[in-house]
Amino acid sequence: MTTETRILLVEDEARIAEVVQSYLERDGHMVVAHVSGEDALADFERRPADLVVLDLMLPGISGEDVCRRLRERSDVPILMLTARDGEEDLLRGLQIGADDYMTKPFSPRELSARVRALLRRAHSEREPQADVMVRGGGRLRIDAGRRRVHLDDHEVELTESEFRLLLNLARFPGRAYSRYELINKVQGYDFEGYERTIDAHIKNLRRKLGEDARRPRFVETVYGLGYRFSEAEK
Repeated sequence: MTTETRILLVEDEARIAEVVQSYLERDGHMVVAHVSGEDALADFERRPADLVVLDLMLPGISGEDVCRRLRERSDVPILMLTARDGEEDLLRGLQIGADDYMTKPFSPRELSARVRALLRRAHSEREPQADVMVRGGGRLRIDAGRRRVHLDDHEVELTESEFRLLLNLARFPGRAYSRYELINKVQGYDFEGYERTIDAHIKNLRRKLGEDARRPRFVETVYGLGYRFSEAEK
């Protein structure tokens, strides 16, 4: 990456902010650090960033609210940092629009790698693919070019990660993907331990598609492996 890549770091713990900024700048990124959500939002309004590294526990406005407000105006990649490691916290963070989620304490080198992966994903050219896929007997329409999904003529609001996950699964109905494969297709990296991230995206995706996890119409679980898109036209 070049120095033109601008990263907004929102972290109120000085020691953590210093370490993260040092590693990201060593990778060639320009890092602008803030300790409060208000300052970060004002900065983003003046000059949008290429990526945001966002702590959840902030003074004043919370990191979750910062994430929501950023999502209202931008699809900028957001990497959340938090001391919370419960499944519900992970689900909530991804649900409100975060692209990735790291719990403290974390490896700065690992964070750097995830940032690189998110930036590659954001800047990469889209793979050649059909503009519109129709699945589920016509009930589900996935418009790859416009990044839109409609279920029974109602638009389904998905995050970028959820959209990429659905797109990859629906491209080949019946084809079983391991979590490892999906991590690489959706997030672009393959560290151990991130199966939880894929599972969380699947849960959010199923909820938005009105799925019953025990009898899903679209996204099926392949036990011991991962997931597949249903071949049934239902």
